[in-house]
Amino acid sequence: MNHPPPRTLRTVTGSLDPEAVRGPVLPHEHLVLELDRAGDGAAVLAPERHGAAVTGELDELRRRFGLSLVVELTCRGMGRDVAALARLSREAGVPVVAATGWYYEPFHTPEVDTADVEQLTAVLVREIEDGVGATGIRPGVLGEIGSHGDVPTPSETKVLRAAGRAALATGLPLATHAQLGRGGTAQLELLTGEGLSAERICIGHQDLLDDPGVHRELAERGAYVAFDTVGKESYQSDRTRLRLLTALVEAGHADRALLSCDISRHGYLRAEGGQGYGHLFEEFLPRLRAAGAGDDLVDLLTRRNPLRFLTGANVEEN
Repeated sequence: MNHPPPRTLRTVTGSLDPEAVRGPVLPHEHLVLELDRAGDGAAVLAPERHGAAVTGELDELRRRFGLSLVVELTCRGMGRDVAALARLSREAGVPVVAATGWYYEPFHTPEVDTADVEQLTAVLVREIEDGVGATGIRPGVLGEIGSHGDVPTPSETKVLRAAGRAALATGLPLATHAQLGRGGTAQLELLTGEGLSAERICIGHQDLLDDPGVHRELAERGAYVAFDTVGKESYQSDRTRLRLLTALVEAGHADRALLSCDISRHGYLRAEGGQGYGHLFEEFLPRLRAAGAGDDLVDLLTRRNPLRFLTGANVEEN
């Protein structure tokens, strides 16, 4: 049965009326993370070591730019800790939405190997309805549901199908991880094949794919197109991101774009010399404005679009 989208936002500290979100939203971030496969501790955001830096940045962005919501897409197998998210959210004064799902195959947890699509769907629905473990904290988004390459692996296909079914059953939106921007159209085919509307799907990391035609195709089908690694210059230049975003806007799809920074290791924090969560506001949006974007477009990209993605409903203009 199709479940309608939620009318309120589920955050780690309780329900939030979307109309109360008057400032920008970061729709793809990580505040707590453990993806260390190399053994060097780089791909980590540990609350006991990095929590103060994380909350300091978010608090500053709340005060300077009105940051009003963070969607935290650390899911199963990525070091998710929703209790820590609740503490960080309270300390920063910024509401946070937690996630459920599975990342791409190298980070799949053991049950993915042994369970079928129906069983995996039940795992996700149970977390969404009852909360994560004993915390009672309920995820507000499925993500970041991962694949790598142009076509998902069999294991990734199983996870995508389960996440699509869980989204359909609960009304929550679904955000993907398309490794280096590849495979987004295949992800969309799989998810819509499960009956999930494209309007409830965000295809991730499209700013890493220099292909405006793919972006237009995704948007024309109704999916959100995530430019969510803003500031990660080692992967893609912000100059290219700006060109790709401008092309999508000029093609008439400004209402399908989402912008975020995807801070996914402690070296990206400002305290360690990285670009930080604020790079979008401090560097990228001024360049977008210099290219001709006005207040309404910026509000659409940074507030109204992510809120529509999360709830399925339009919100008032600022």
